Amino acid sequence: MIRGALWLVQVIGEGNTYTKGQVRDAFPGVSQADRRIRDLRDYGWVLRTNSEDATLTAEDQRFVKAGVPVWDPAARRAAAPQKAVSSKEKQAAMVRDHYMCTICGISGGEEYVDDSHQTAVLSVTRRETVLPDGREETLLVTECKRCRAGNYGGPARADEAVAHMKGLDPGDQRRLLRWIERGRRGSTPLDRAWTAYRRLPADARDEVRAALED
Repeated sequence: MIRGALWLVQVIGEGNTYTKGQVRDAFPGVSQADRRIRDLRDYGWVLRTNSEDATLTAEDQRFVKAGVPVWDPAARRAAAPQKAVSSKEKQAAMVRDHYMCTICGISGGEEYVDDSHQTAVLSVTRRETVLPDGREETLLVTECKRCRAGNYGGPARADEAVAHMKGLDPGDQRRLLRWIERGRRGSTPLDRAWTAYRRLPADARDEVRAALED
């Protein structure tokens, strides 16, 4: 693919046409060379065929515009299309995450506390993640549809999470570690009372509030 990109830029030139025969001649012995050049479309390169440009014959293709400079390893990695998550990867991630959204903790098919008409739909996606030592990796995460829609799009920051945790006083750090060990947050009587209140219809909430104010 890289050799094909350089050939297009240096030999063909933007706006000009080339044929499959020219590709075979330029890369003798390379299996499916034409297909590997078409893969450049995933990196923003614009290559037209006769199905997209009526002025071309079935043999012709037009190099319209260069995209990401794929010969630059950093640029290529940054623009690389993500592979779809396989069924095996999805199942392993779901099991690891106990079939729960890693952001809000809801289980698949469970009703949302603040919207009993909506049930959680879980999926496994790839997230760019900055680890505590600064390394960047693409990791799998289980999220519900609602949390995924609210994702701001930036990488997950494990380094920032560690900094926040180390800023806690020792008592809160111990409590947090217990939550981490259990895989869920502990709830206080106040938390349970709030959840019970939030589950009520609006009219019932008004009556609860009035009862508390008496």
